[in-house]
Amino acid sequence: MDSAFLISAFVTLFVVIDPIGLTPLFVAMTSGMPTPARRAIALRACLVAVLLLALFGALGEAVLGFVGISMPAFRIAGGMLLFLTALDMLFERRTKRREDKAEEDDDRPDPSVFPLAIPLIAGPGSIASMILLTGETPGLEGYFLVLGVMLAVVAIALVLFLSAGLLERALGRIGIVVVTRLLGMLLAALAVQFVLDGLRAFGLTSGLAS
Repeated sequence: MDSAFLISAFVTLFVVIDPIGLTPLFVAMTSGMPTPARRAIALRACLVAVLLLALFGALGEAVLGFVGISMPAFRIAGGMLLFLTALDMLFERRTKRREDKAEEDDDRPDPSVFPLAIPLIAGPGSIASMILLTGETPGLEGYFLVLGVMLAVVAIALVLFLSAGLLERALGRIGIVVVTRLLGMLLAALAVQFVLDGLRAFGLTSGLAS
């Protein structure tokens, strides 16, 4: 029973967090950064995501309920924030800021907390998954089982992030630009989907096709 649950939990979190899909996005967001800075961003993003997912797994919907926020509202907010990041990638505002401030490392945008940790790793989907999975196995034992699975998935994401430099060299400068634009489009679509899912949970899009 435990092994079946662990496999199910791993597949659920792996699909929702999608470490493989996040890797080219990490490359696009940290393009041109030195290796130590990229490594620090990867570690910080994964650490923040782990802390948030562990918190929501332990306290569940009580965390959002305490401040009067529903999960659909959280999903809509995450989608809106993600859409702003997509616009930056589509119109190269992020790239232009880096070029203008290439000699001012302290002023460079840091994507570790937003959008990498939140909402890409610890987003509405992964938070909801943690809440649901811990709800299926109440008690400390169940919580630590889910926590271990989540740590394994985030560790896979970290390993892929740390090897992102190889992917960047393989793509080249032109390839990174193409990937950045493409991922910007995908991010915009994902953001809209987050918002639609939140609205659907409120019953406001019942007339729209799923």
